[in-house]
Amino acid sequence: MLLRTVLSALALLPWLVTAQDGSITGPTSSSQAAGYSCDPTKCKLPNCNCASPNPPGGLQPSEVPQFIVFTADDAIQSYTLDAVNMFLAQRKNPNGCPIKMSYYTSLNYTNYTLVTDWFVAGNEIADHTMTHVGTPPADEINGNLIALNALAGIPLSAIQGFRAPFLNYTGETLKLLAAASFTYDTSSAASIPVTENDTDAYWPYTLDNGMANDCLAVSDICKGQPVLPGFWEFPMYALFDSLGAAGIHLMDPWLDTANGASTVNDSATLAYMQSTFTAHYTGNRQPFGLYTHPIHLSTTYPGVNPPNSTITMINQFLDWAQTQQNVWIVSNEQLLGWMRNPVPISQLDNVESLKCSTPQVDSSKQICNGIPQNENGLLDHCDFSDFPWFTCYGCPTVEPSPDNPNPQQAVAAGQQPRYRLPANCSTPFWDPIAGQCLCTSSTCQFTDNSRPIGPNGANLTGGGTGGSAASGSASSSFVPFNGAPLPLMPAGVLPAIILGCVGALFGAFGVVSRI
Repeated sequence: MLLRTVLSALALLPWLVTAQDGSITGPTSSSQAAGYSCDPTKCKLPNCNCASPNPPGGLQPSEVPQFIVFTADDAIQSYTLDAVNMFLAQRKNPNGCPIKMSYYTSLNYTNYTLVTDWFVAGNEIADHTMTHVGTPPADEINGNLIALNALAGIPLSAIQGFRAPFLNYTGETLKLLAAASFTYDTSSAASIPVTENDTDAYWPYTLDNGMANDCLAVSDICKGQPVLPGFWEFPMYALFDSLGAAGIHLMDPWLDTANGASTVNDSATLAYMQSTFTAHYTGNRQPFGLYTHPIHLSTTYPGVNPPNSTITMINQFLDWAQTQQNVWIVSNEQLLGWMRNPVPISQLDNVESLKCSTPQVDSSKQICNGIPQNENGLLDHCDFSDFPWFTCYGCPTVEPSPDNPNPQQAVAAGQQPRYRLPANCSTPFWDPIAGQCLCTSSTCQFTDNSRPIGPNGANLTGGGTGGSAASGSASSSFVPFNGAPLPLMPAGVLPAIILGCVGALFGAFGVVSRI
C-alpha cells in the first residue's frame, strides 16, 4: 500500500507543479491591436455592456463600491480550503454577510464532497477543465460540468464561470463556452495600469462586439471577434510595483519579487498591493483581484511551509482594505449580479447577489447534503488507486474522465444506488440515499437550467443514478444559498496519506514555485 501511495504521489508531482502558472511579463493589449468599437446607446444592461474603464450604468466612481474579487484555482481539498479560510473565514462585508469567493475547479485530485460543502456554504463553484489542460477541447470543459453536477451535486445552472488553465485560451474556447451556456469567462488579463490613459482595465463587459483584452497575446480574438452576444468577459486585473508596467504581477503576487529585486520581500509586496488598490479606489473603481493557487499558502499540506510573514501580510492587506469605505470582498458571481443591474452604494441592500441566507435544514437529520453535521457518517468512499475521494452521490465504477464524466455507479451487494441531484431540488435539501427532496415549498425548490452539452446537443438537467444523463428543457434559474463557511472534513482521511507524500516531495525538491 505504501509503495502504491508513493508511486501515485510521484505521478501527481508534474501536474501539481505546472498547475501553478498564471503569470504575465508585460502588456497583453493595446488599443490599436484591439480595434474595439461599441455603441453604448445600443449595448445596454442587463445583457450587453461595452468594454470601458468607467463604471457601468452611467454611475460615478464615488457612487459605486470598490469590489475585491477573491478567487482560487485547481483541485479542492481540505488543505486548499484551509488556506482560503485563513484569509476569509472571519471576515464580513459591510452588510454583515460572510465573505464568498469563486473557486475555478479542476477535478484531478479533487475531493468531491468538499466541493459540495463549499458550494452549500455559499461559494461559487466554476469550471477549470477536468484534467487542467490549456486550450481545452469541448470534452474537458463539458466533462467538468457533468462530473461536478453528478458527483458533487452542483446544479448545472449554478456553474456560470470558466477560467482556462495557465490562462491559455483561444477564440474557439470562448465559442465553446458560449455554446455550453456558460455566462462568463475570466481568463484574460488587464495588463495596463488604471492610471494610464490607454488602460485595458475594463469593467466586466459582454462580447457583443468582440474581445478588448489580450489582443497582443491571443491570435484569433479582437477587432470585433468573437461576437458572442450576452457572454461576459471578466478581466483579471494586474498589480504593479514601483517599476510600473515593467513590474507587473497577476496570480499569487506574494510569490513574486518586487521592484526588480532578486528575493521576495513581503513589505515590498504589501506596498505595491496597497498602491495598486489605491489607484483603483481613487480612480474609476474597477474591481481589484486577488487570484490565488491556495496550495502555495497552505499550512496543513505537509512539505509546503509558507512563511508566516506572508500569511500575515495578506491578512494585513485585507484588514487595511476593509478599513476603507464601501469595500466589498466578493465572488465573480456576486459581481455579475451587481453588474447586470448596477445601483449606487445607497441601494446595495437591494442587490440579491450580495445578500446572505442559509438553508434551513434540521441539524439532527441524517442526510448527505453538503452540510457536515447532517452528512456525518454517510459519505461514500471511492477508493481509487491513484487518488481516493468521497462523495454523497455514489462512487462510479471507474474514475470520471473527459470521455466518460458520469460513469455507471458502483453498487455494493445488498445496497441501493444513490440518486444524483435532480432538476427540481436544491443541493442542501436533496437526500441522495432516499432519493427525495426535504423541501416542498417554493422558497427552497428550483428548476435547473439545462445545458446543451449532451450527445448531439441534447439538453442535460442532471439526476439519475449514473451512467447516463437525463434531458429536458430550460426553465427558471437557480439562486444559490449563501452562508458562512462550514467545518471541513475530519482530519486523517485516506487522501491525506497521498497528499502528505506529495508534499514531502515538494519540500525535498524545492519545486513549489510559480512556473
